[in-house]
Amino acid sequence: MKKYISLLLFVALLFVLFESASANKGRKYYEQAGQILWDINTDEKVIALTFDDGPHRKYTPEILDLLNKYGAKGTFFILGANAERNPEIVLRMYEEGHELANHTFTHQSRKNIPSILREIKQTDETIFAITGQSTTLFRPVAGNYTDELIEAVVQEGYKVVLWSWHLDTLDWKNPGAEKITNFVLEGAKAGNVVIFHDGGGNREQTVKALSNILPKLQQQGV
Repeated sequence: MKKYISLLLFVALLFVLFESASANKGRKYYEQAGQILWDINTDEKVIALTFDDGPHRKYTPEILDLLNKYGAKGTFFILGANAERNPEIVLRMYEEGHELANHTFTHQSRKNIPSILREIKQTDETIFAITGQSTTLFRPVAGNYTDELIEAVVQEGYKVVLWSWHLDTLDWKNPGAEKITNFVLEGAKAGNVVIFHDGGGNREQTVKALSNILPKLQQQGV
């Protein structure tokens, strides 16, 4: 009986290890495969400014004004439902040369893969109807993903973009414009991807922080 129990435990352990190994291929695998981006490998003085959850009728235009003022471009991970409500802002993003990317339609994270794919398609169709351009970049809600989701999204022709883990501004928590400013200016290095939010709530602190961050980056030649 003891041998039988031990064998069962051994098989169970192997199963757990196999499942763990297959459940997450890890950052190195996805970076080498070119399927997920966390950082950009470059020595040039460039960083990527990304914005989630918009467009918002008030805050996104304010952010666009600032980006335009300082000659900066952003990547906007758009919610299809918000794009539907604010097509003129999406069109402005496109016409001003910003990158339009996909962040699902409703921002619901607890959905199965077929539902997520439907939302990605719905968002893409909405953006295409406004701009004539399809999306090729996707950011999962809250950055949550599984191997199965990545495989499905890549098969649809998307590249997944996350962010530099040390540059999550957490601006959605409203920590204060000064804190957001210092966090970015002290932490940003060449090739980093910074995450902000232009929708989903009050983004006054984000706008204020960007008004401080952008001129400083410009002075640094970024």
